[in-house]
Formats: sequence, C-alpha cells, structure tokens
Amino acid sequence: MPAMDVARAPLGEINPFDPAVLADPWLYNRRVRETAPVYRHPQLGITLISSYRAVVEVVRNWEAFSNRFGQFLGAEPPDEVKAVAREGYPPVDTMLTADPPEQKRFRGLVNKAFSARRIDALEPRIREIARELADDVAARGRAELLAEFAQPLPLTVIAEQLGAPREDLRLFRRWTDGFVAQLSGVADRAGQVEAAKAIVEFQKYFAARLEERRADPREDILSDIVHARIEGERPLDVPEMLSILQQLLVAGNETTASAIVEGVWLLLRNPEQLALVRREPERVPDLVEEVLRMATPTANMWRVCRKTTAVEGVEIPAGSLCMLRFAAANRDPARFPDPDRFDVTRADAGEHLAFGLGIHHCVGASLARKELRVAFETLLERFEELRLAPDAPAPAHKPNVLLWGLDALPLEVRARR
Repeated sequence: MPAMDVARAPLGEINPFDPAVLADPWLYNRRVRETAPVYRHPQLGITLISSYRAVVEVVRNWEAFSNRFGQFLGAEPPDEVKAVAREGYPPVDTMLTADPPEQKRFRGLVNKAFSARRIDALEPRIREIARELADDVAARGRAELLAEFAQPLPLTVIAEQLGAPREDLRLFRRWTDGFVAQLSGVADRAGQVEAAKAIVEFQKYFAARLEERRADPREDILSDIVHARIEGERPLDVPEMLSILQQLLVAGNETTASAIVEGVWLLLRNPEQLALVRREPERVPDLVEEVLRMATPTANMWRVCRKTTAVEGVEIPAGSLCMLRFAAANRDPARFPDPDRFDVTRADAGEHLAFGLGIHHCVGASLARKELRVAFETLLERFEELRLAPDAPAPAHKPNVLLWGLDALPLEVRARR
C-alpha cells in the first residue's frame, strides 16, 4: 500500500502485513499507537499492542499471554512444503515458544553458554574477526556492508561457538536465510519450499554434530546442550536440541547483523552524530543502545491471550492472537521524547525493548551488545571516511512480519593510513 494511503485510509482498511507497510512501518506504527495503542484489527482479528506501557504490561503478564503461538500462525502450508518438512524433525516448543515452567528449564540449559565470563572471554576473538573483515574492506575501498562485514562477524562467532568449521559458514548463511524466509510471512510458494529445504538441511547437519559431541564432548555450546539434563534427570531429545540451536543461530547473527548495518546507515544520515562519536569514542556503548532503540531488529513478536484480560482499558478476549510491536513501543513519545530523532546522548536509550523483557528477554543480549560495540569501534577506528556508494540505489528494508533490516548497504570507504 502506498505511503499516502497509510496516512489517509481508515486504520481498519490497512493491512499491517502488506509488504510495503512492513518495509516502511513508521507512519503506520505512529497512527496505530496514537489512535489505539491496544487495537483489535477488524478484518484480521489480531490485537496490535503498540505503546511502550502496554507492551511492557503484556510481556510481564506471561500467565495471561502465552508464547505458545506457533499453532495459531498462518495458513496450512502447501503440500510440497509439508513433504519437505517430513524429511526432517518435527517442530517443538522450547525457549521462544514455550511458557514457564518448561521455558525456564530450557532457558537455564543455555544460560551457561552466554554467561558474562564466557562473553568477556570471547571479546579478543570478536575483535580479531572484525579487524580481518575490516582489512578486507579497506583493501577494496568499497563493500556491501551487510554481506561483507555485518553478517560474517556474528555468523563466524556463533558458528565457532557451535563448533562448526569456518568453511561451513556459507551453509550457516543459507540456513539463516531459510529461517528468516519462514518468519517473514511474505514468502511465495517457491520461497517456502526453499526455506523448508534449508531447515531440513540444517537439522540433518546438526543432528550428526550432536551425535559426535555425545561421544566426544568439547568446550562448546553443542556439548553443553547434548549433556544437559532437565531438572538433573532427563536429557534433551534431538528435536528439542535442534529447536534451541535454530533459535541461537537466527538470534545469534541475523538481528545483530541488521543492527550493525542500520547503525552505520543512521550515522551516515546524521553526520553530526557520527562526528560526535568520532570525537568521543567512549560514547560507542551509548551508540549501541540508541541504534537498538531506533532499529529494533526484532520489530514484532506474537502472544496468545489465554484468558480474557484488559490492557490499557481494552478487553482482549481469550484465544486472541496478539502482536507485540516492539519497534512501535521503542518510538513511543510517552517514553522517549522526540523518539524519531537519532541521539547518541539520549540518557534512557537503554530502556528500549529491542531484546524483549522479563522471562523472554533475549538470552544472547550480552553477546549482541559486545559484537555491536566491537563492530562500531572497529569501523570508526579503521576508516576515516564512510559514505554511501554514489552508484548505489537508495537503501531499502526487507519486508518481514517479525524482523526488520536493510537489504544491503553499499559503501565506499577511506581507510586510515
């Protein structure tokens, strides 16, 4: 739907999942948040929750709003997609799509892998990878930042933590693309089939690696998961382990890559902020939080209302599918004054909801923050000039129901001597 229609059409006639709205959601987000922060779409029957206060209220009330949303989503997949999926393992609820007490047990199993001690120990390796990638960019004088820096950095980190050799990175990228296409909600039939094939390939690859770790444990996440015991007794079965690994793979690289690219694009469009961070590099951690607030790579997430509940005075019937709109909440002027302004000096940027909140707060948030800080520090130290390539089309965002990020960011750079 054209942007002018989003501005003028009645809210009930606008499809929030139209690809054009998903790729440029800010006008629609503002209209819904200002008109009805808890809004039941009359045609879709979905409740959109868009204000900061309402999102926080729902996220904290996990007894009323369940994360077991998988069965409520989408139409029946095409037969060819189901045929491909049958070659792999069935989906199961673990961390993202489970509720307490099961969710707490699953999350406890992976917390060790993301402890502060382990994340701090990773920093030298993260810096080494970032510098290698930046050196490659410097040698060429130009780069497509997403494919040549932002994706390989977190992807290499998570692949190494999963015990995979570097030559398998191309497989990790293909699998990530498959999971993202599945989440997008806009893939055509051919795209759905290709996504299903990628997911089955991922499952078979890691089922074999898990068996290797069962016989020969190492100091990596795979071994932690294989030898974990729920409540000290039951080991995870293969579908559960694959579900956890799938979530770690996507959360461990796709959203971080999107934030790196969006952060650079924000700096290029706000040269006074770029100059400030160059003068005062100690502000990079503040830059990270403001980028996360502005970009919100996980823009939306689902919940299912288990019992009729009032939120902000609006009754949400039991059985309703709800969309938590983190990106809209992160630009709520009631919480962040002048919310569309990119400001690395914003004192409360760290109160954003980019990583969620409460029991479903992103388990990899500390790793993502570390990677983002290292990425921005490396780019600012290595390059005295970053600019959009003059022959490049205007950067555009990929339509996706849950995730938000740029398709590409072609740059020309001038390295420091």
